[in-house]
Amino acid sequence: MKSYDDEWTDGERATYDECYQAGTEWADDLDTPSDDVQHVINMAEADDDSFSDAETDYPPLVDAVTQATGENVTSVPLSHADPGFRGFTDGVRDATADEVFGL
Repeated sequence: MKSYDDEWTDGERATYDECYQAGTEWADDLDTPSDDVQHVINMAEADDDSFSDAETDYPPLVDAVTQATGENVTSVPLSHADPGFRGFTDGVRDATADEVFGL
């Protein structure tokens, strides 16, 4: 289910929407390994405090944010406050059957 931050601008909401769609398509792709989907779900379920202001260069996420923003992005903040991260992980989680990954 889509989940915006109340403080986000229209641009941040658009980034979220595009990354959400990219995450959904990526998770639904039969060529996407289930271990990779599980990795993204684990990131989505983690508490922001466990990330310690870290960033990730995980290719599907970086590609989604690059596409959504039109900017060359090399890493994405591991934070649920970041619209790209949250959009992609929400899309993956929503596209994945609960019984498959124990959500």
